[in-house]
Amino acid sequence: MTHLAAEAASRAGNGQLITAALLGIAAVVVLIAWGKVHPFLSLIIGAAVLGAVAGLAPQKMIDSFTGGVGSTVGSVGLLIALGAMIGGLLAESGGADGIVSRVVSRVSGSALPWAMAGVAALIGLPLFFEVGVVLLVPIVLLVSRRSDVPLMRVGIPALAGLSVLHGLVPPHPGPLVAIAALKADLGLTLALGLLVAIPTVIVAGPLFGNFIARYVPAVAPESLLPSRAGGPVAGADRERAVGDRQRAADGNRTDADGDLLTEDDLINPGTGRPGAPVDDSGTETTPRRRTPAFWPAVLTVLLPIVLMLLRAVGELTLDKGTTARTTLDIIGTPVVALLAGVLVAMFTLGRQAGFNRAQTSAVLGGSLPPIAGILLIVAAGGGFKQVLVDAGVGNMVADAAKGASISPLLLGWLVAVGIRVATGSATVATITAAGIVAPLAQGLDRPGVALLALAVGCGSLFFSHVNDAGFWLVKEYFGLTVGQTIKSWSVMETIISVVGFLGVLLLNLIV
Repeated sequence: MTHLAAEAASRAGNGQLITAALLGIAAVVVLIAWGKVHPFLSLIIGAAVLGAVAGLAPQKMIDSFTGGVGSTVGSVGLLIALGAMIGGLLAESGGADGIVSRVVSRVSGSALPWAMAGVAALIGLPLFFEVGVVLLVPIVLLVSRRSDVPLMRVGIPALAGLSVLHGLVPPHPGPLVAIAALKADLGLTLALGLLVAIPTVIVAGPLFGNFIARYVPAVAPESLLPSRAGGPVAGADRERAVGDRQRAADGNRTDADGDLLTEDDLINPGTGRPGAPVDDSGTETTPRRRTPAFWPAVLTVLLPIVLMLLRAVGELTLDKGTTARTTLDIIGTPVVALLAGVLVAMFTLGRQAGFNRAQTSAVLGGSLPPIAGILLIVAAGGGFKQVLVDAGVGNMVADAAKGASISPLLLGWLVAVGIRVATGSATVATITAAGIVAPLAQGLDRPGVALLALAVGCGSLFFSHVNDAGFWLVKEYFGLTVGQTIKSWSVMETIISVVGFLGVLLLNLIV
């Protein structure tokens, strides 16, 4: 127990701490679900309510919250940003489209749902759920239309692959937050998470997709089918295109960055999409981007995961202090592994797509603003968690759980389920549940702590409904009614949560 938590606990009885925790969580739930207040502000206000009711002095409450924010950003924020950069390059270079097209073009009929689940899981490793949906849904709609396969048969497996990775496997925000809060081993959690993810994707994806397709006769919306028409180039890119055209006309064979202009560049100089021809006004016509090769794109996506897994294997098989163990410890450190992934992606995805240095830099920079909201929510959640801990709530829950013989895994799952259903946010559910059950992790071994993080992640995916942005995203993209979305998407999320948790319990008997 921390000094601050001990001091708070000495002043506040269990009844007061229970009231503080319930009111703090209720404030977050009401503000998000009813008041439509942004989760970032809701978590700050909820932390203030919790601290005030628990009897923390104002200055100590502020110090606790800001300390939690700083530690969370330091441990999680860097990883989220680096993961977003890899995802940005994968999306903008066309690497994701290339992976999807390559796999889908080689399978047909009954194998399509399985292929879509596998592709979604692979693409979902570096991409946030919403980005993965935006990338995959047009392909899913096109595959359904061209192969005459019911939309739910290929759509549900794709959504399941994305959702499972989002909830259980780093470097997604939820798993990273749980790992940081519980002080779990990232490599071990990653390895166990993949073991849980595989059967969960199979059950919630192809198997459930084949079943629900009989009851949800969805049809791909015409307006959302992929189009090859180009669009206008943004102002900065238009100026760049015109400038490159002028330099080419003057006989200059380098662009504004000093990069050598290729023959394609001289004909179709720098646009927002490399290699796309433009007219004199700077408007794109037919896209001419080079798609990165299949295997380099796949290996780039897998590189950070492989490096972190190698570190976990080294910890289990090699003695400390050996050169091999030290090397694996360094290259498998999450920040190093993801940074290596970004650097490799700049060449295997950016350069191979025809991006010059400025365009690669623009893609990397452009991948950060969309995650600003996620980073703020995660940071505020870290502050909320720290107020929970320093107020003594976590230790009180730990003592109560020990006295009642409640499994830490079950408690973590149930707490996450309750907050997920109430707020609609998987990230908020993960942050809050991990903070509440964090003291329980102190009595667990390394595999037990990793499984506790996964149990919380499974609970955070339970029954997405109308208070979850993902619910409406799926509804609109697939052209479903609210009832159809509940029958398909909401039930799929619940299956993921339950099957994933059963997998966690099974692993708990083995490891």
